[in-house]
Amino acid sequence: MASVVKDEGSGYPIALDSFIPDLSAMSYSTLLTQTVLACVIVYVIFSKFNRKPRERELSEEVSNEKEALIASWEPEPLVPETPADHPALNPKYVDGKMTKYVQIDGKEYLNVATTNFLGLVGDERIEATAKKTIMKYGVGSCGPRGFYGTVDVHLDLEKELAEFLGCEEAVLYSYGFATIASAIPAYARRGDVIFVDKGVNFAIQKGVQASRSRIEWFNHNDMDDLERLLEEQAKLDLKDPKKAAKTRRFMVVEGLYYNLGDLCPLPKLLELKWKYKVRIFIDESISFGVLGKTGRGQLGNHFEMFFSLFLSEFFYLSRFCPL
Repeated sequence: MASVVKDEGSGYPIALDSFIPDLSAMSYSTLLTQTVLACVIVYVIFSKFNRKPRERELSEEVSNEKEALIASWEPEPLVPETPADHPALNPKYVDGKMTKYVQIDGKEYLNVATTNFLGLVGDERIEATAKKTIMKYGVGSCGPRGFYGTVDVHLDLEKELAEFLGCEEAVLYSYGFATIASAIPAYARRGDVIFVDKGVNFAIQKGVQASRSRIEWFNHNDMDDLERLLEEQAKLDLKDPKKAAKTRRFMVVEGLYYNLGDLCPLPKLLELKWKYKVRIFIDESISFGVLGKTGRGQLGNHFEMFFSLFLSEFFYLSRFCPL
């Protein structure tokens, strides 16, 4: 007799026999196969969760080899040992002021480690003036020049520098590196062309990089190489006059090269400037106060010639840009 139950939702009777297999109709082989298969599945499931890792026992020979390797291993140092004569372990002490000569551990040496080529360090007149200035103004301007860092001595110095160089105005910078590095991108922009000597100092290199202009490097003091590049640019300008009308061309050199110590061939540079209509930057950081009868640098030697822009370093801490 079939078992019947009533569905609570629909109220219709449901026969349970439809869900229970008829075991009487199954053969013994089929029933045995299904029983074995069910047992295998149950065994696999339980053995998976209850499995314990088996410990592998090493043979005595392998164990001895392992111990021998551990005993023979010597770790290498993370850093090499510092020799006893290393300079860091034997510091030298400087006595006195860093002037033309310097005392190190009681011995006198010629000081070639600083840019004191004008001999201003140790000058008693400069030291006395510096003390008076510090007592009056403090040790710094405490702010940028364009905001609240300008005091009367800045303006007086700019006026005197302009008169000394024979130009209309001079702009005083508080940080020497920033003078040429900011002046170049202030004039040159994307789309312009800058012809730069390969021997220029690092500040000029960063300045031309910041301008985003196209940079053409010519061999150091090689005017033939420079003229070749200028001639190539002139041919490009003839092919595209509209673009050439918007493209400005600059040359960047140093009056006295900081890295090499030689002079730029200024007369030839000015000749190429007028021939190819190129503006010129000349960094007189080292030559100012050194070259010329009046100490005006390369500009002082060729004062009758026009410069679009002249850049120079004033002593050691400040630079100025005469316009």
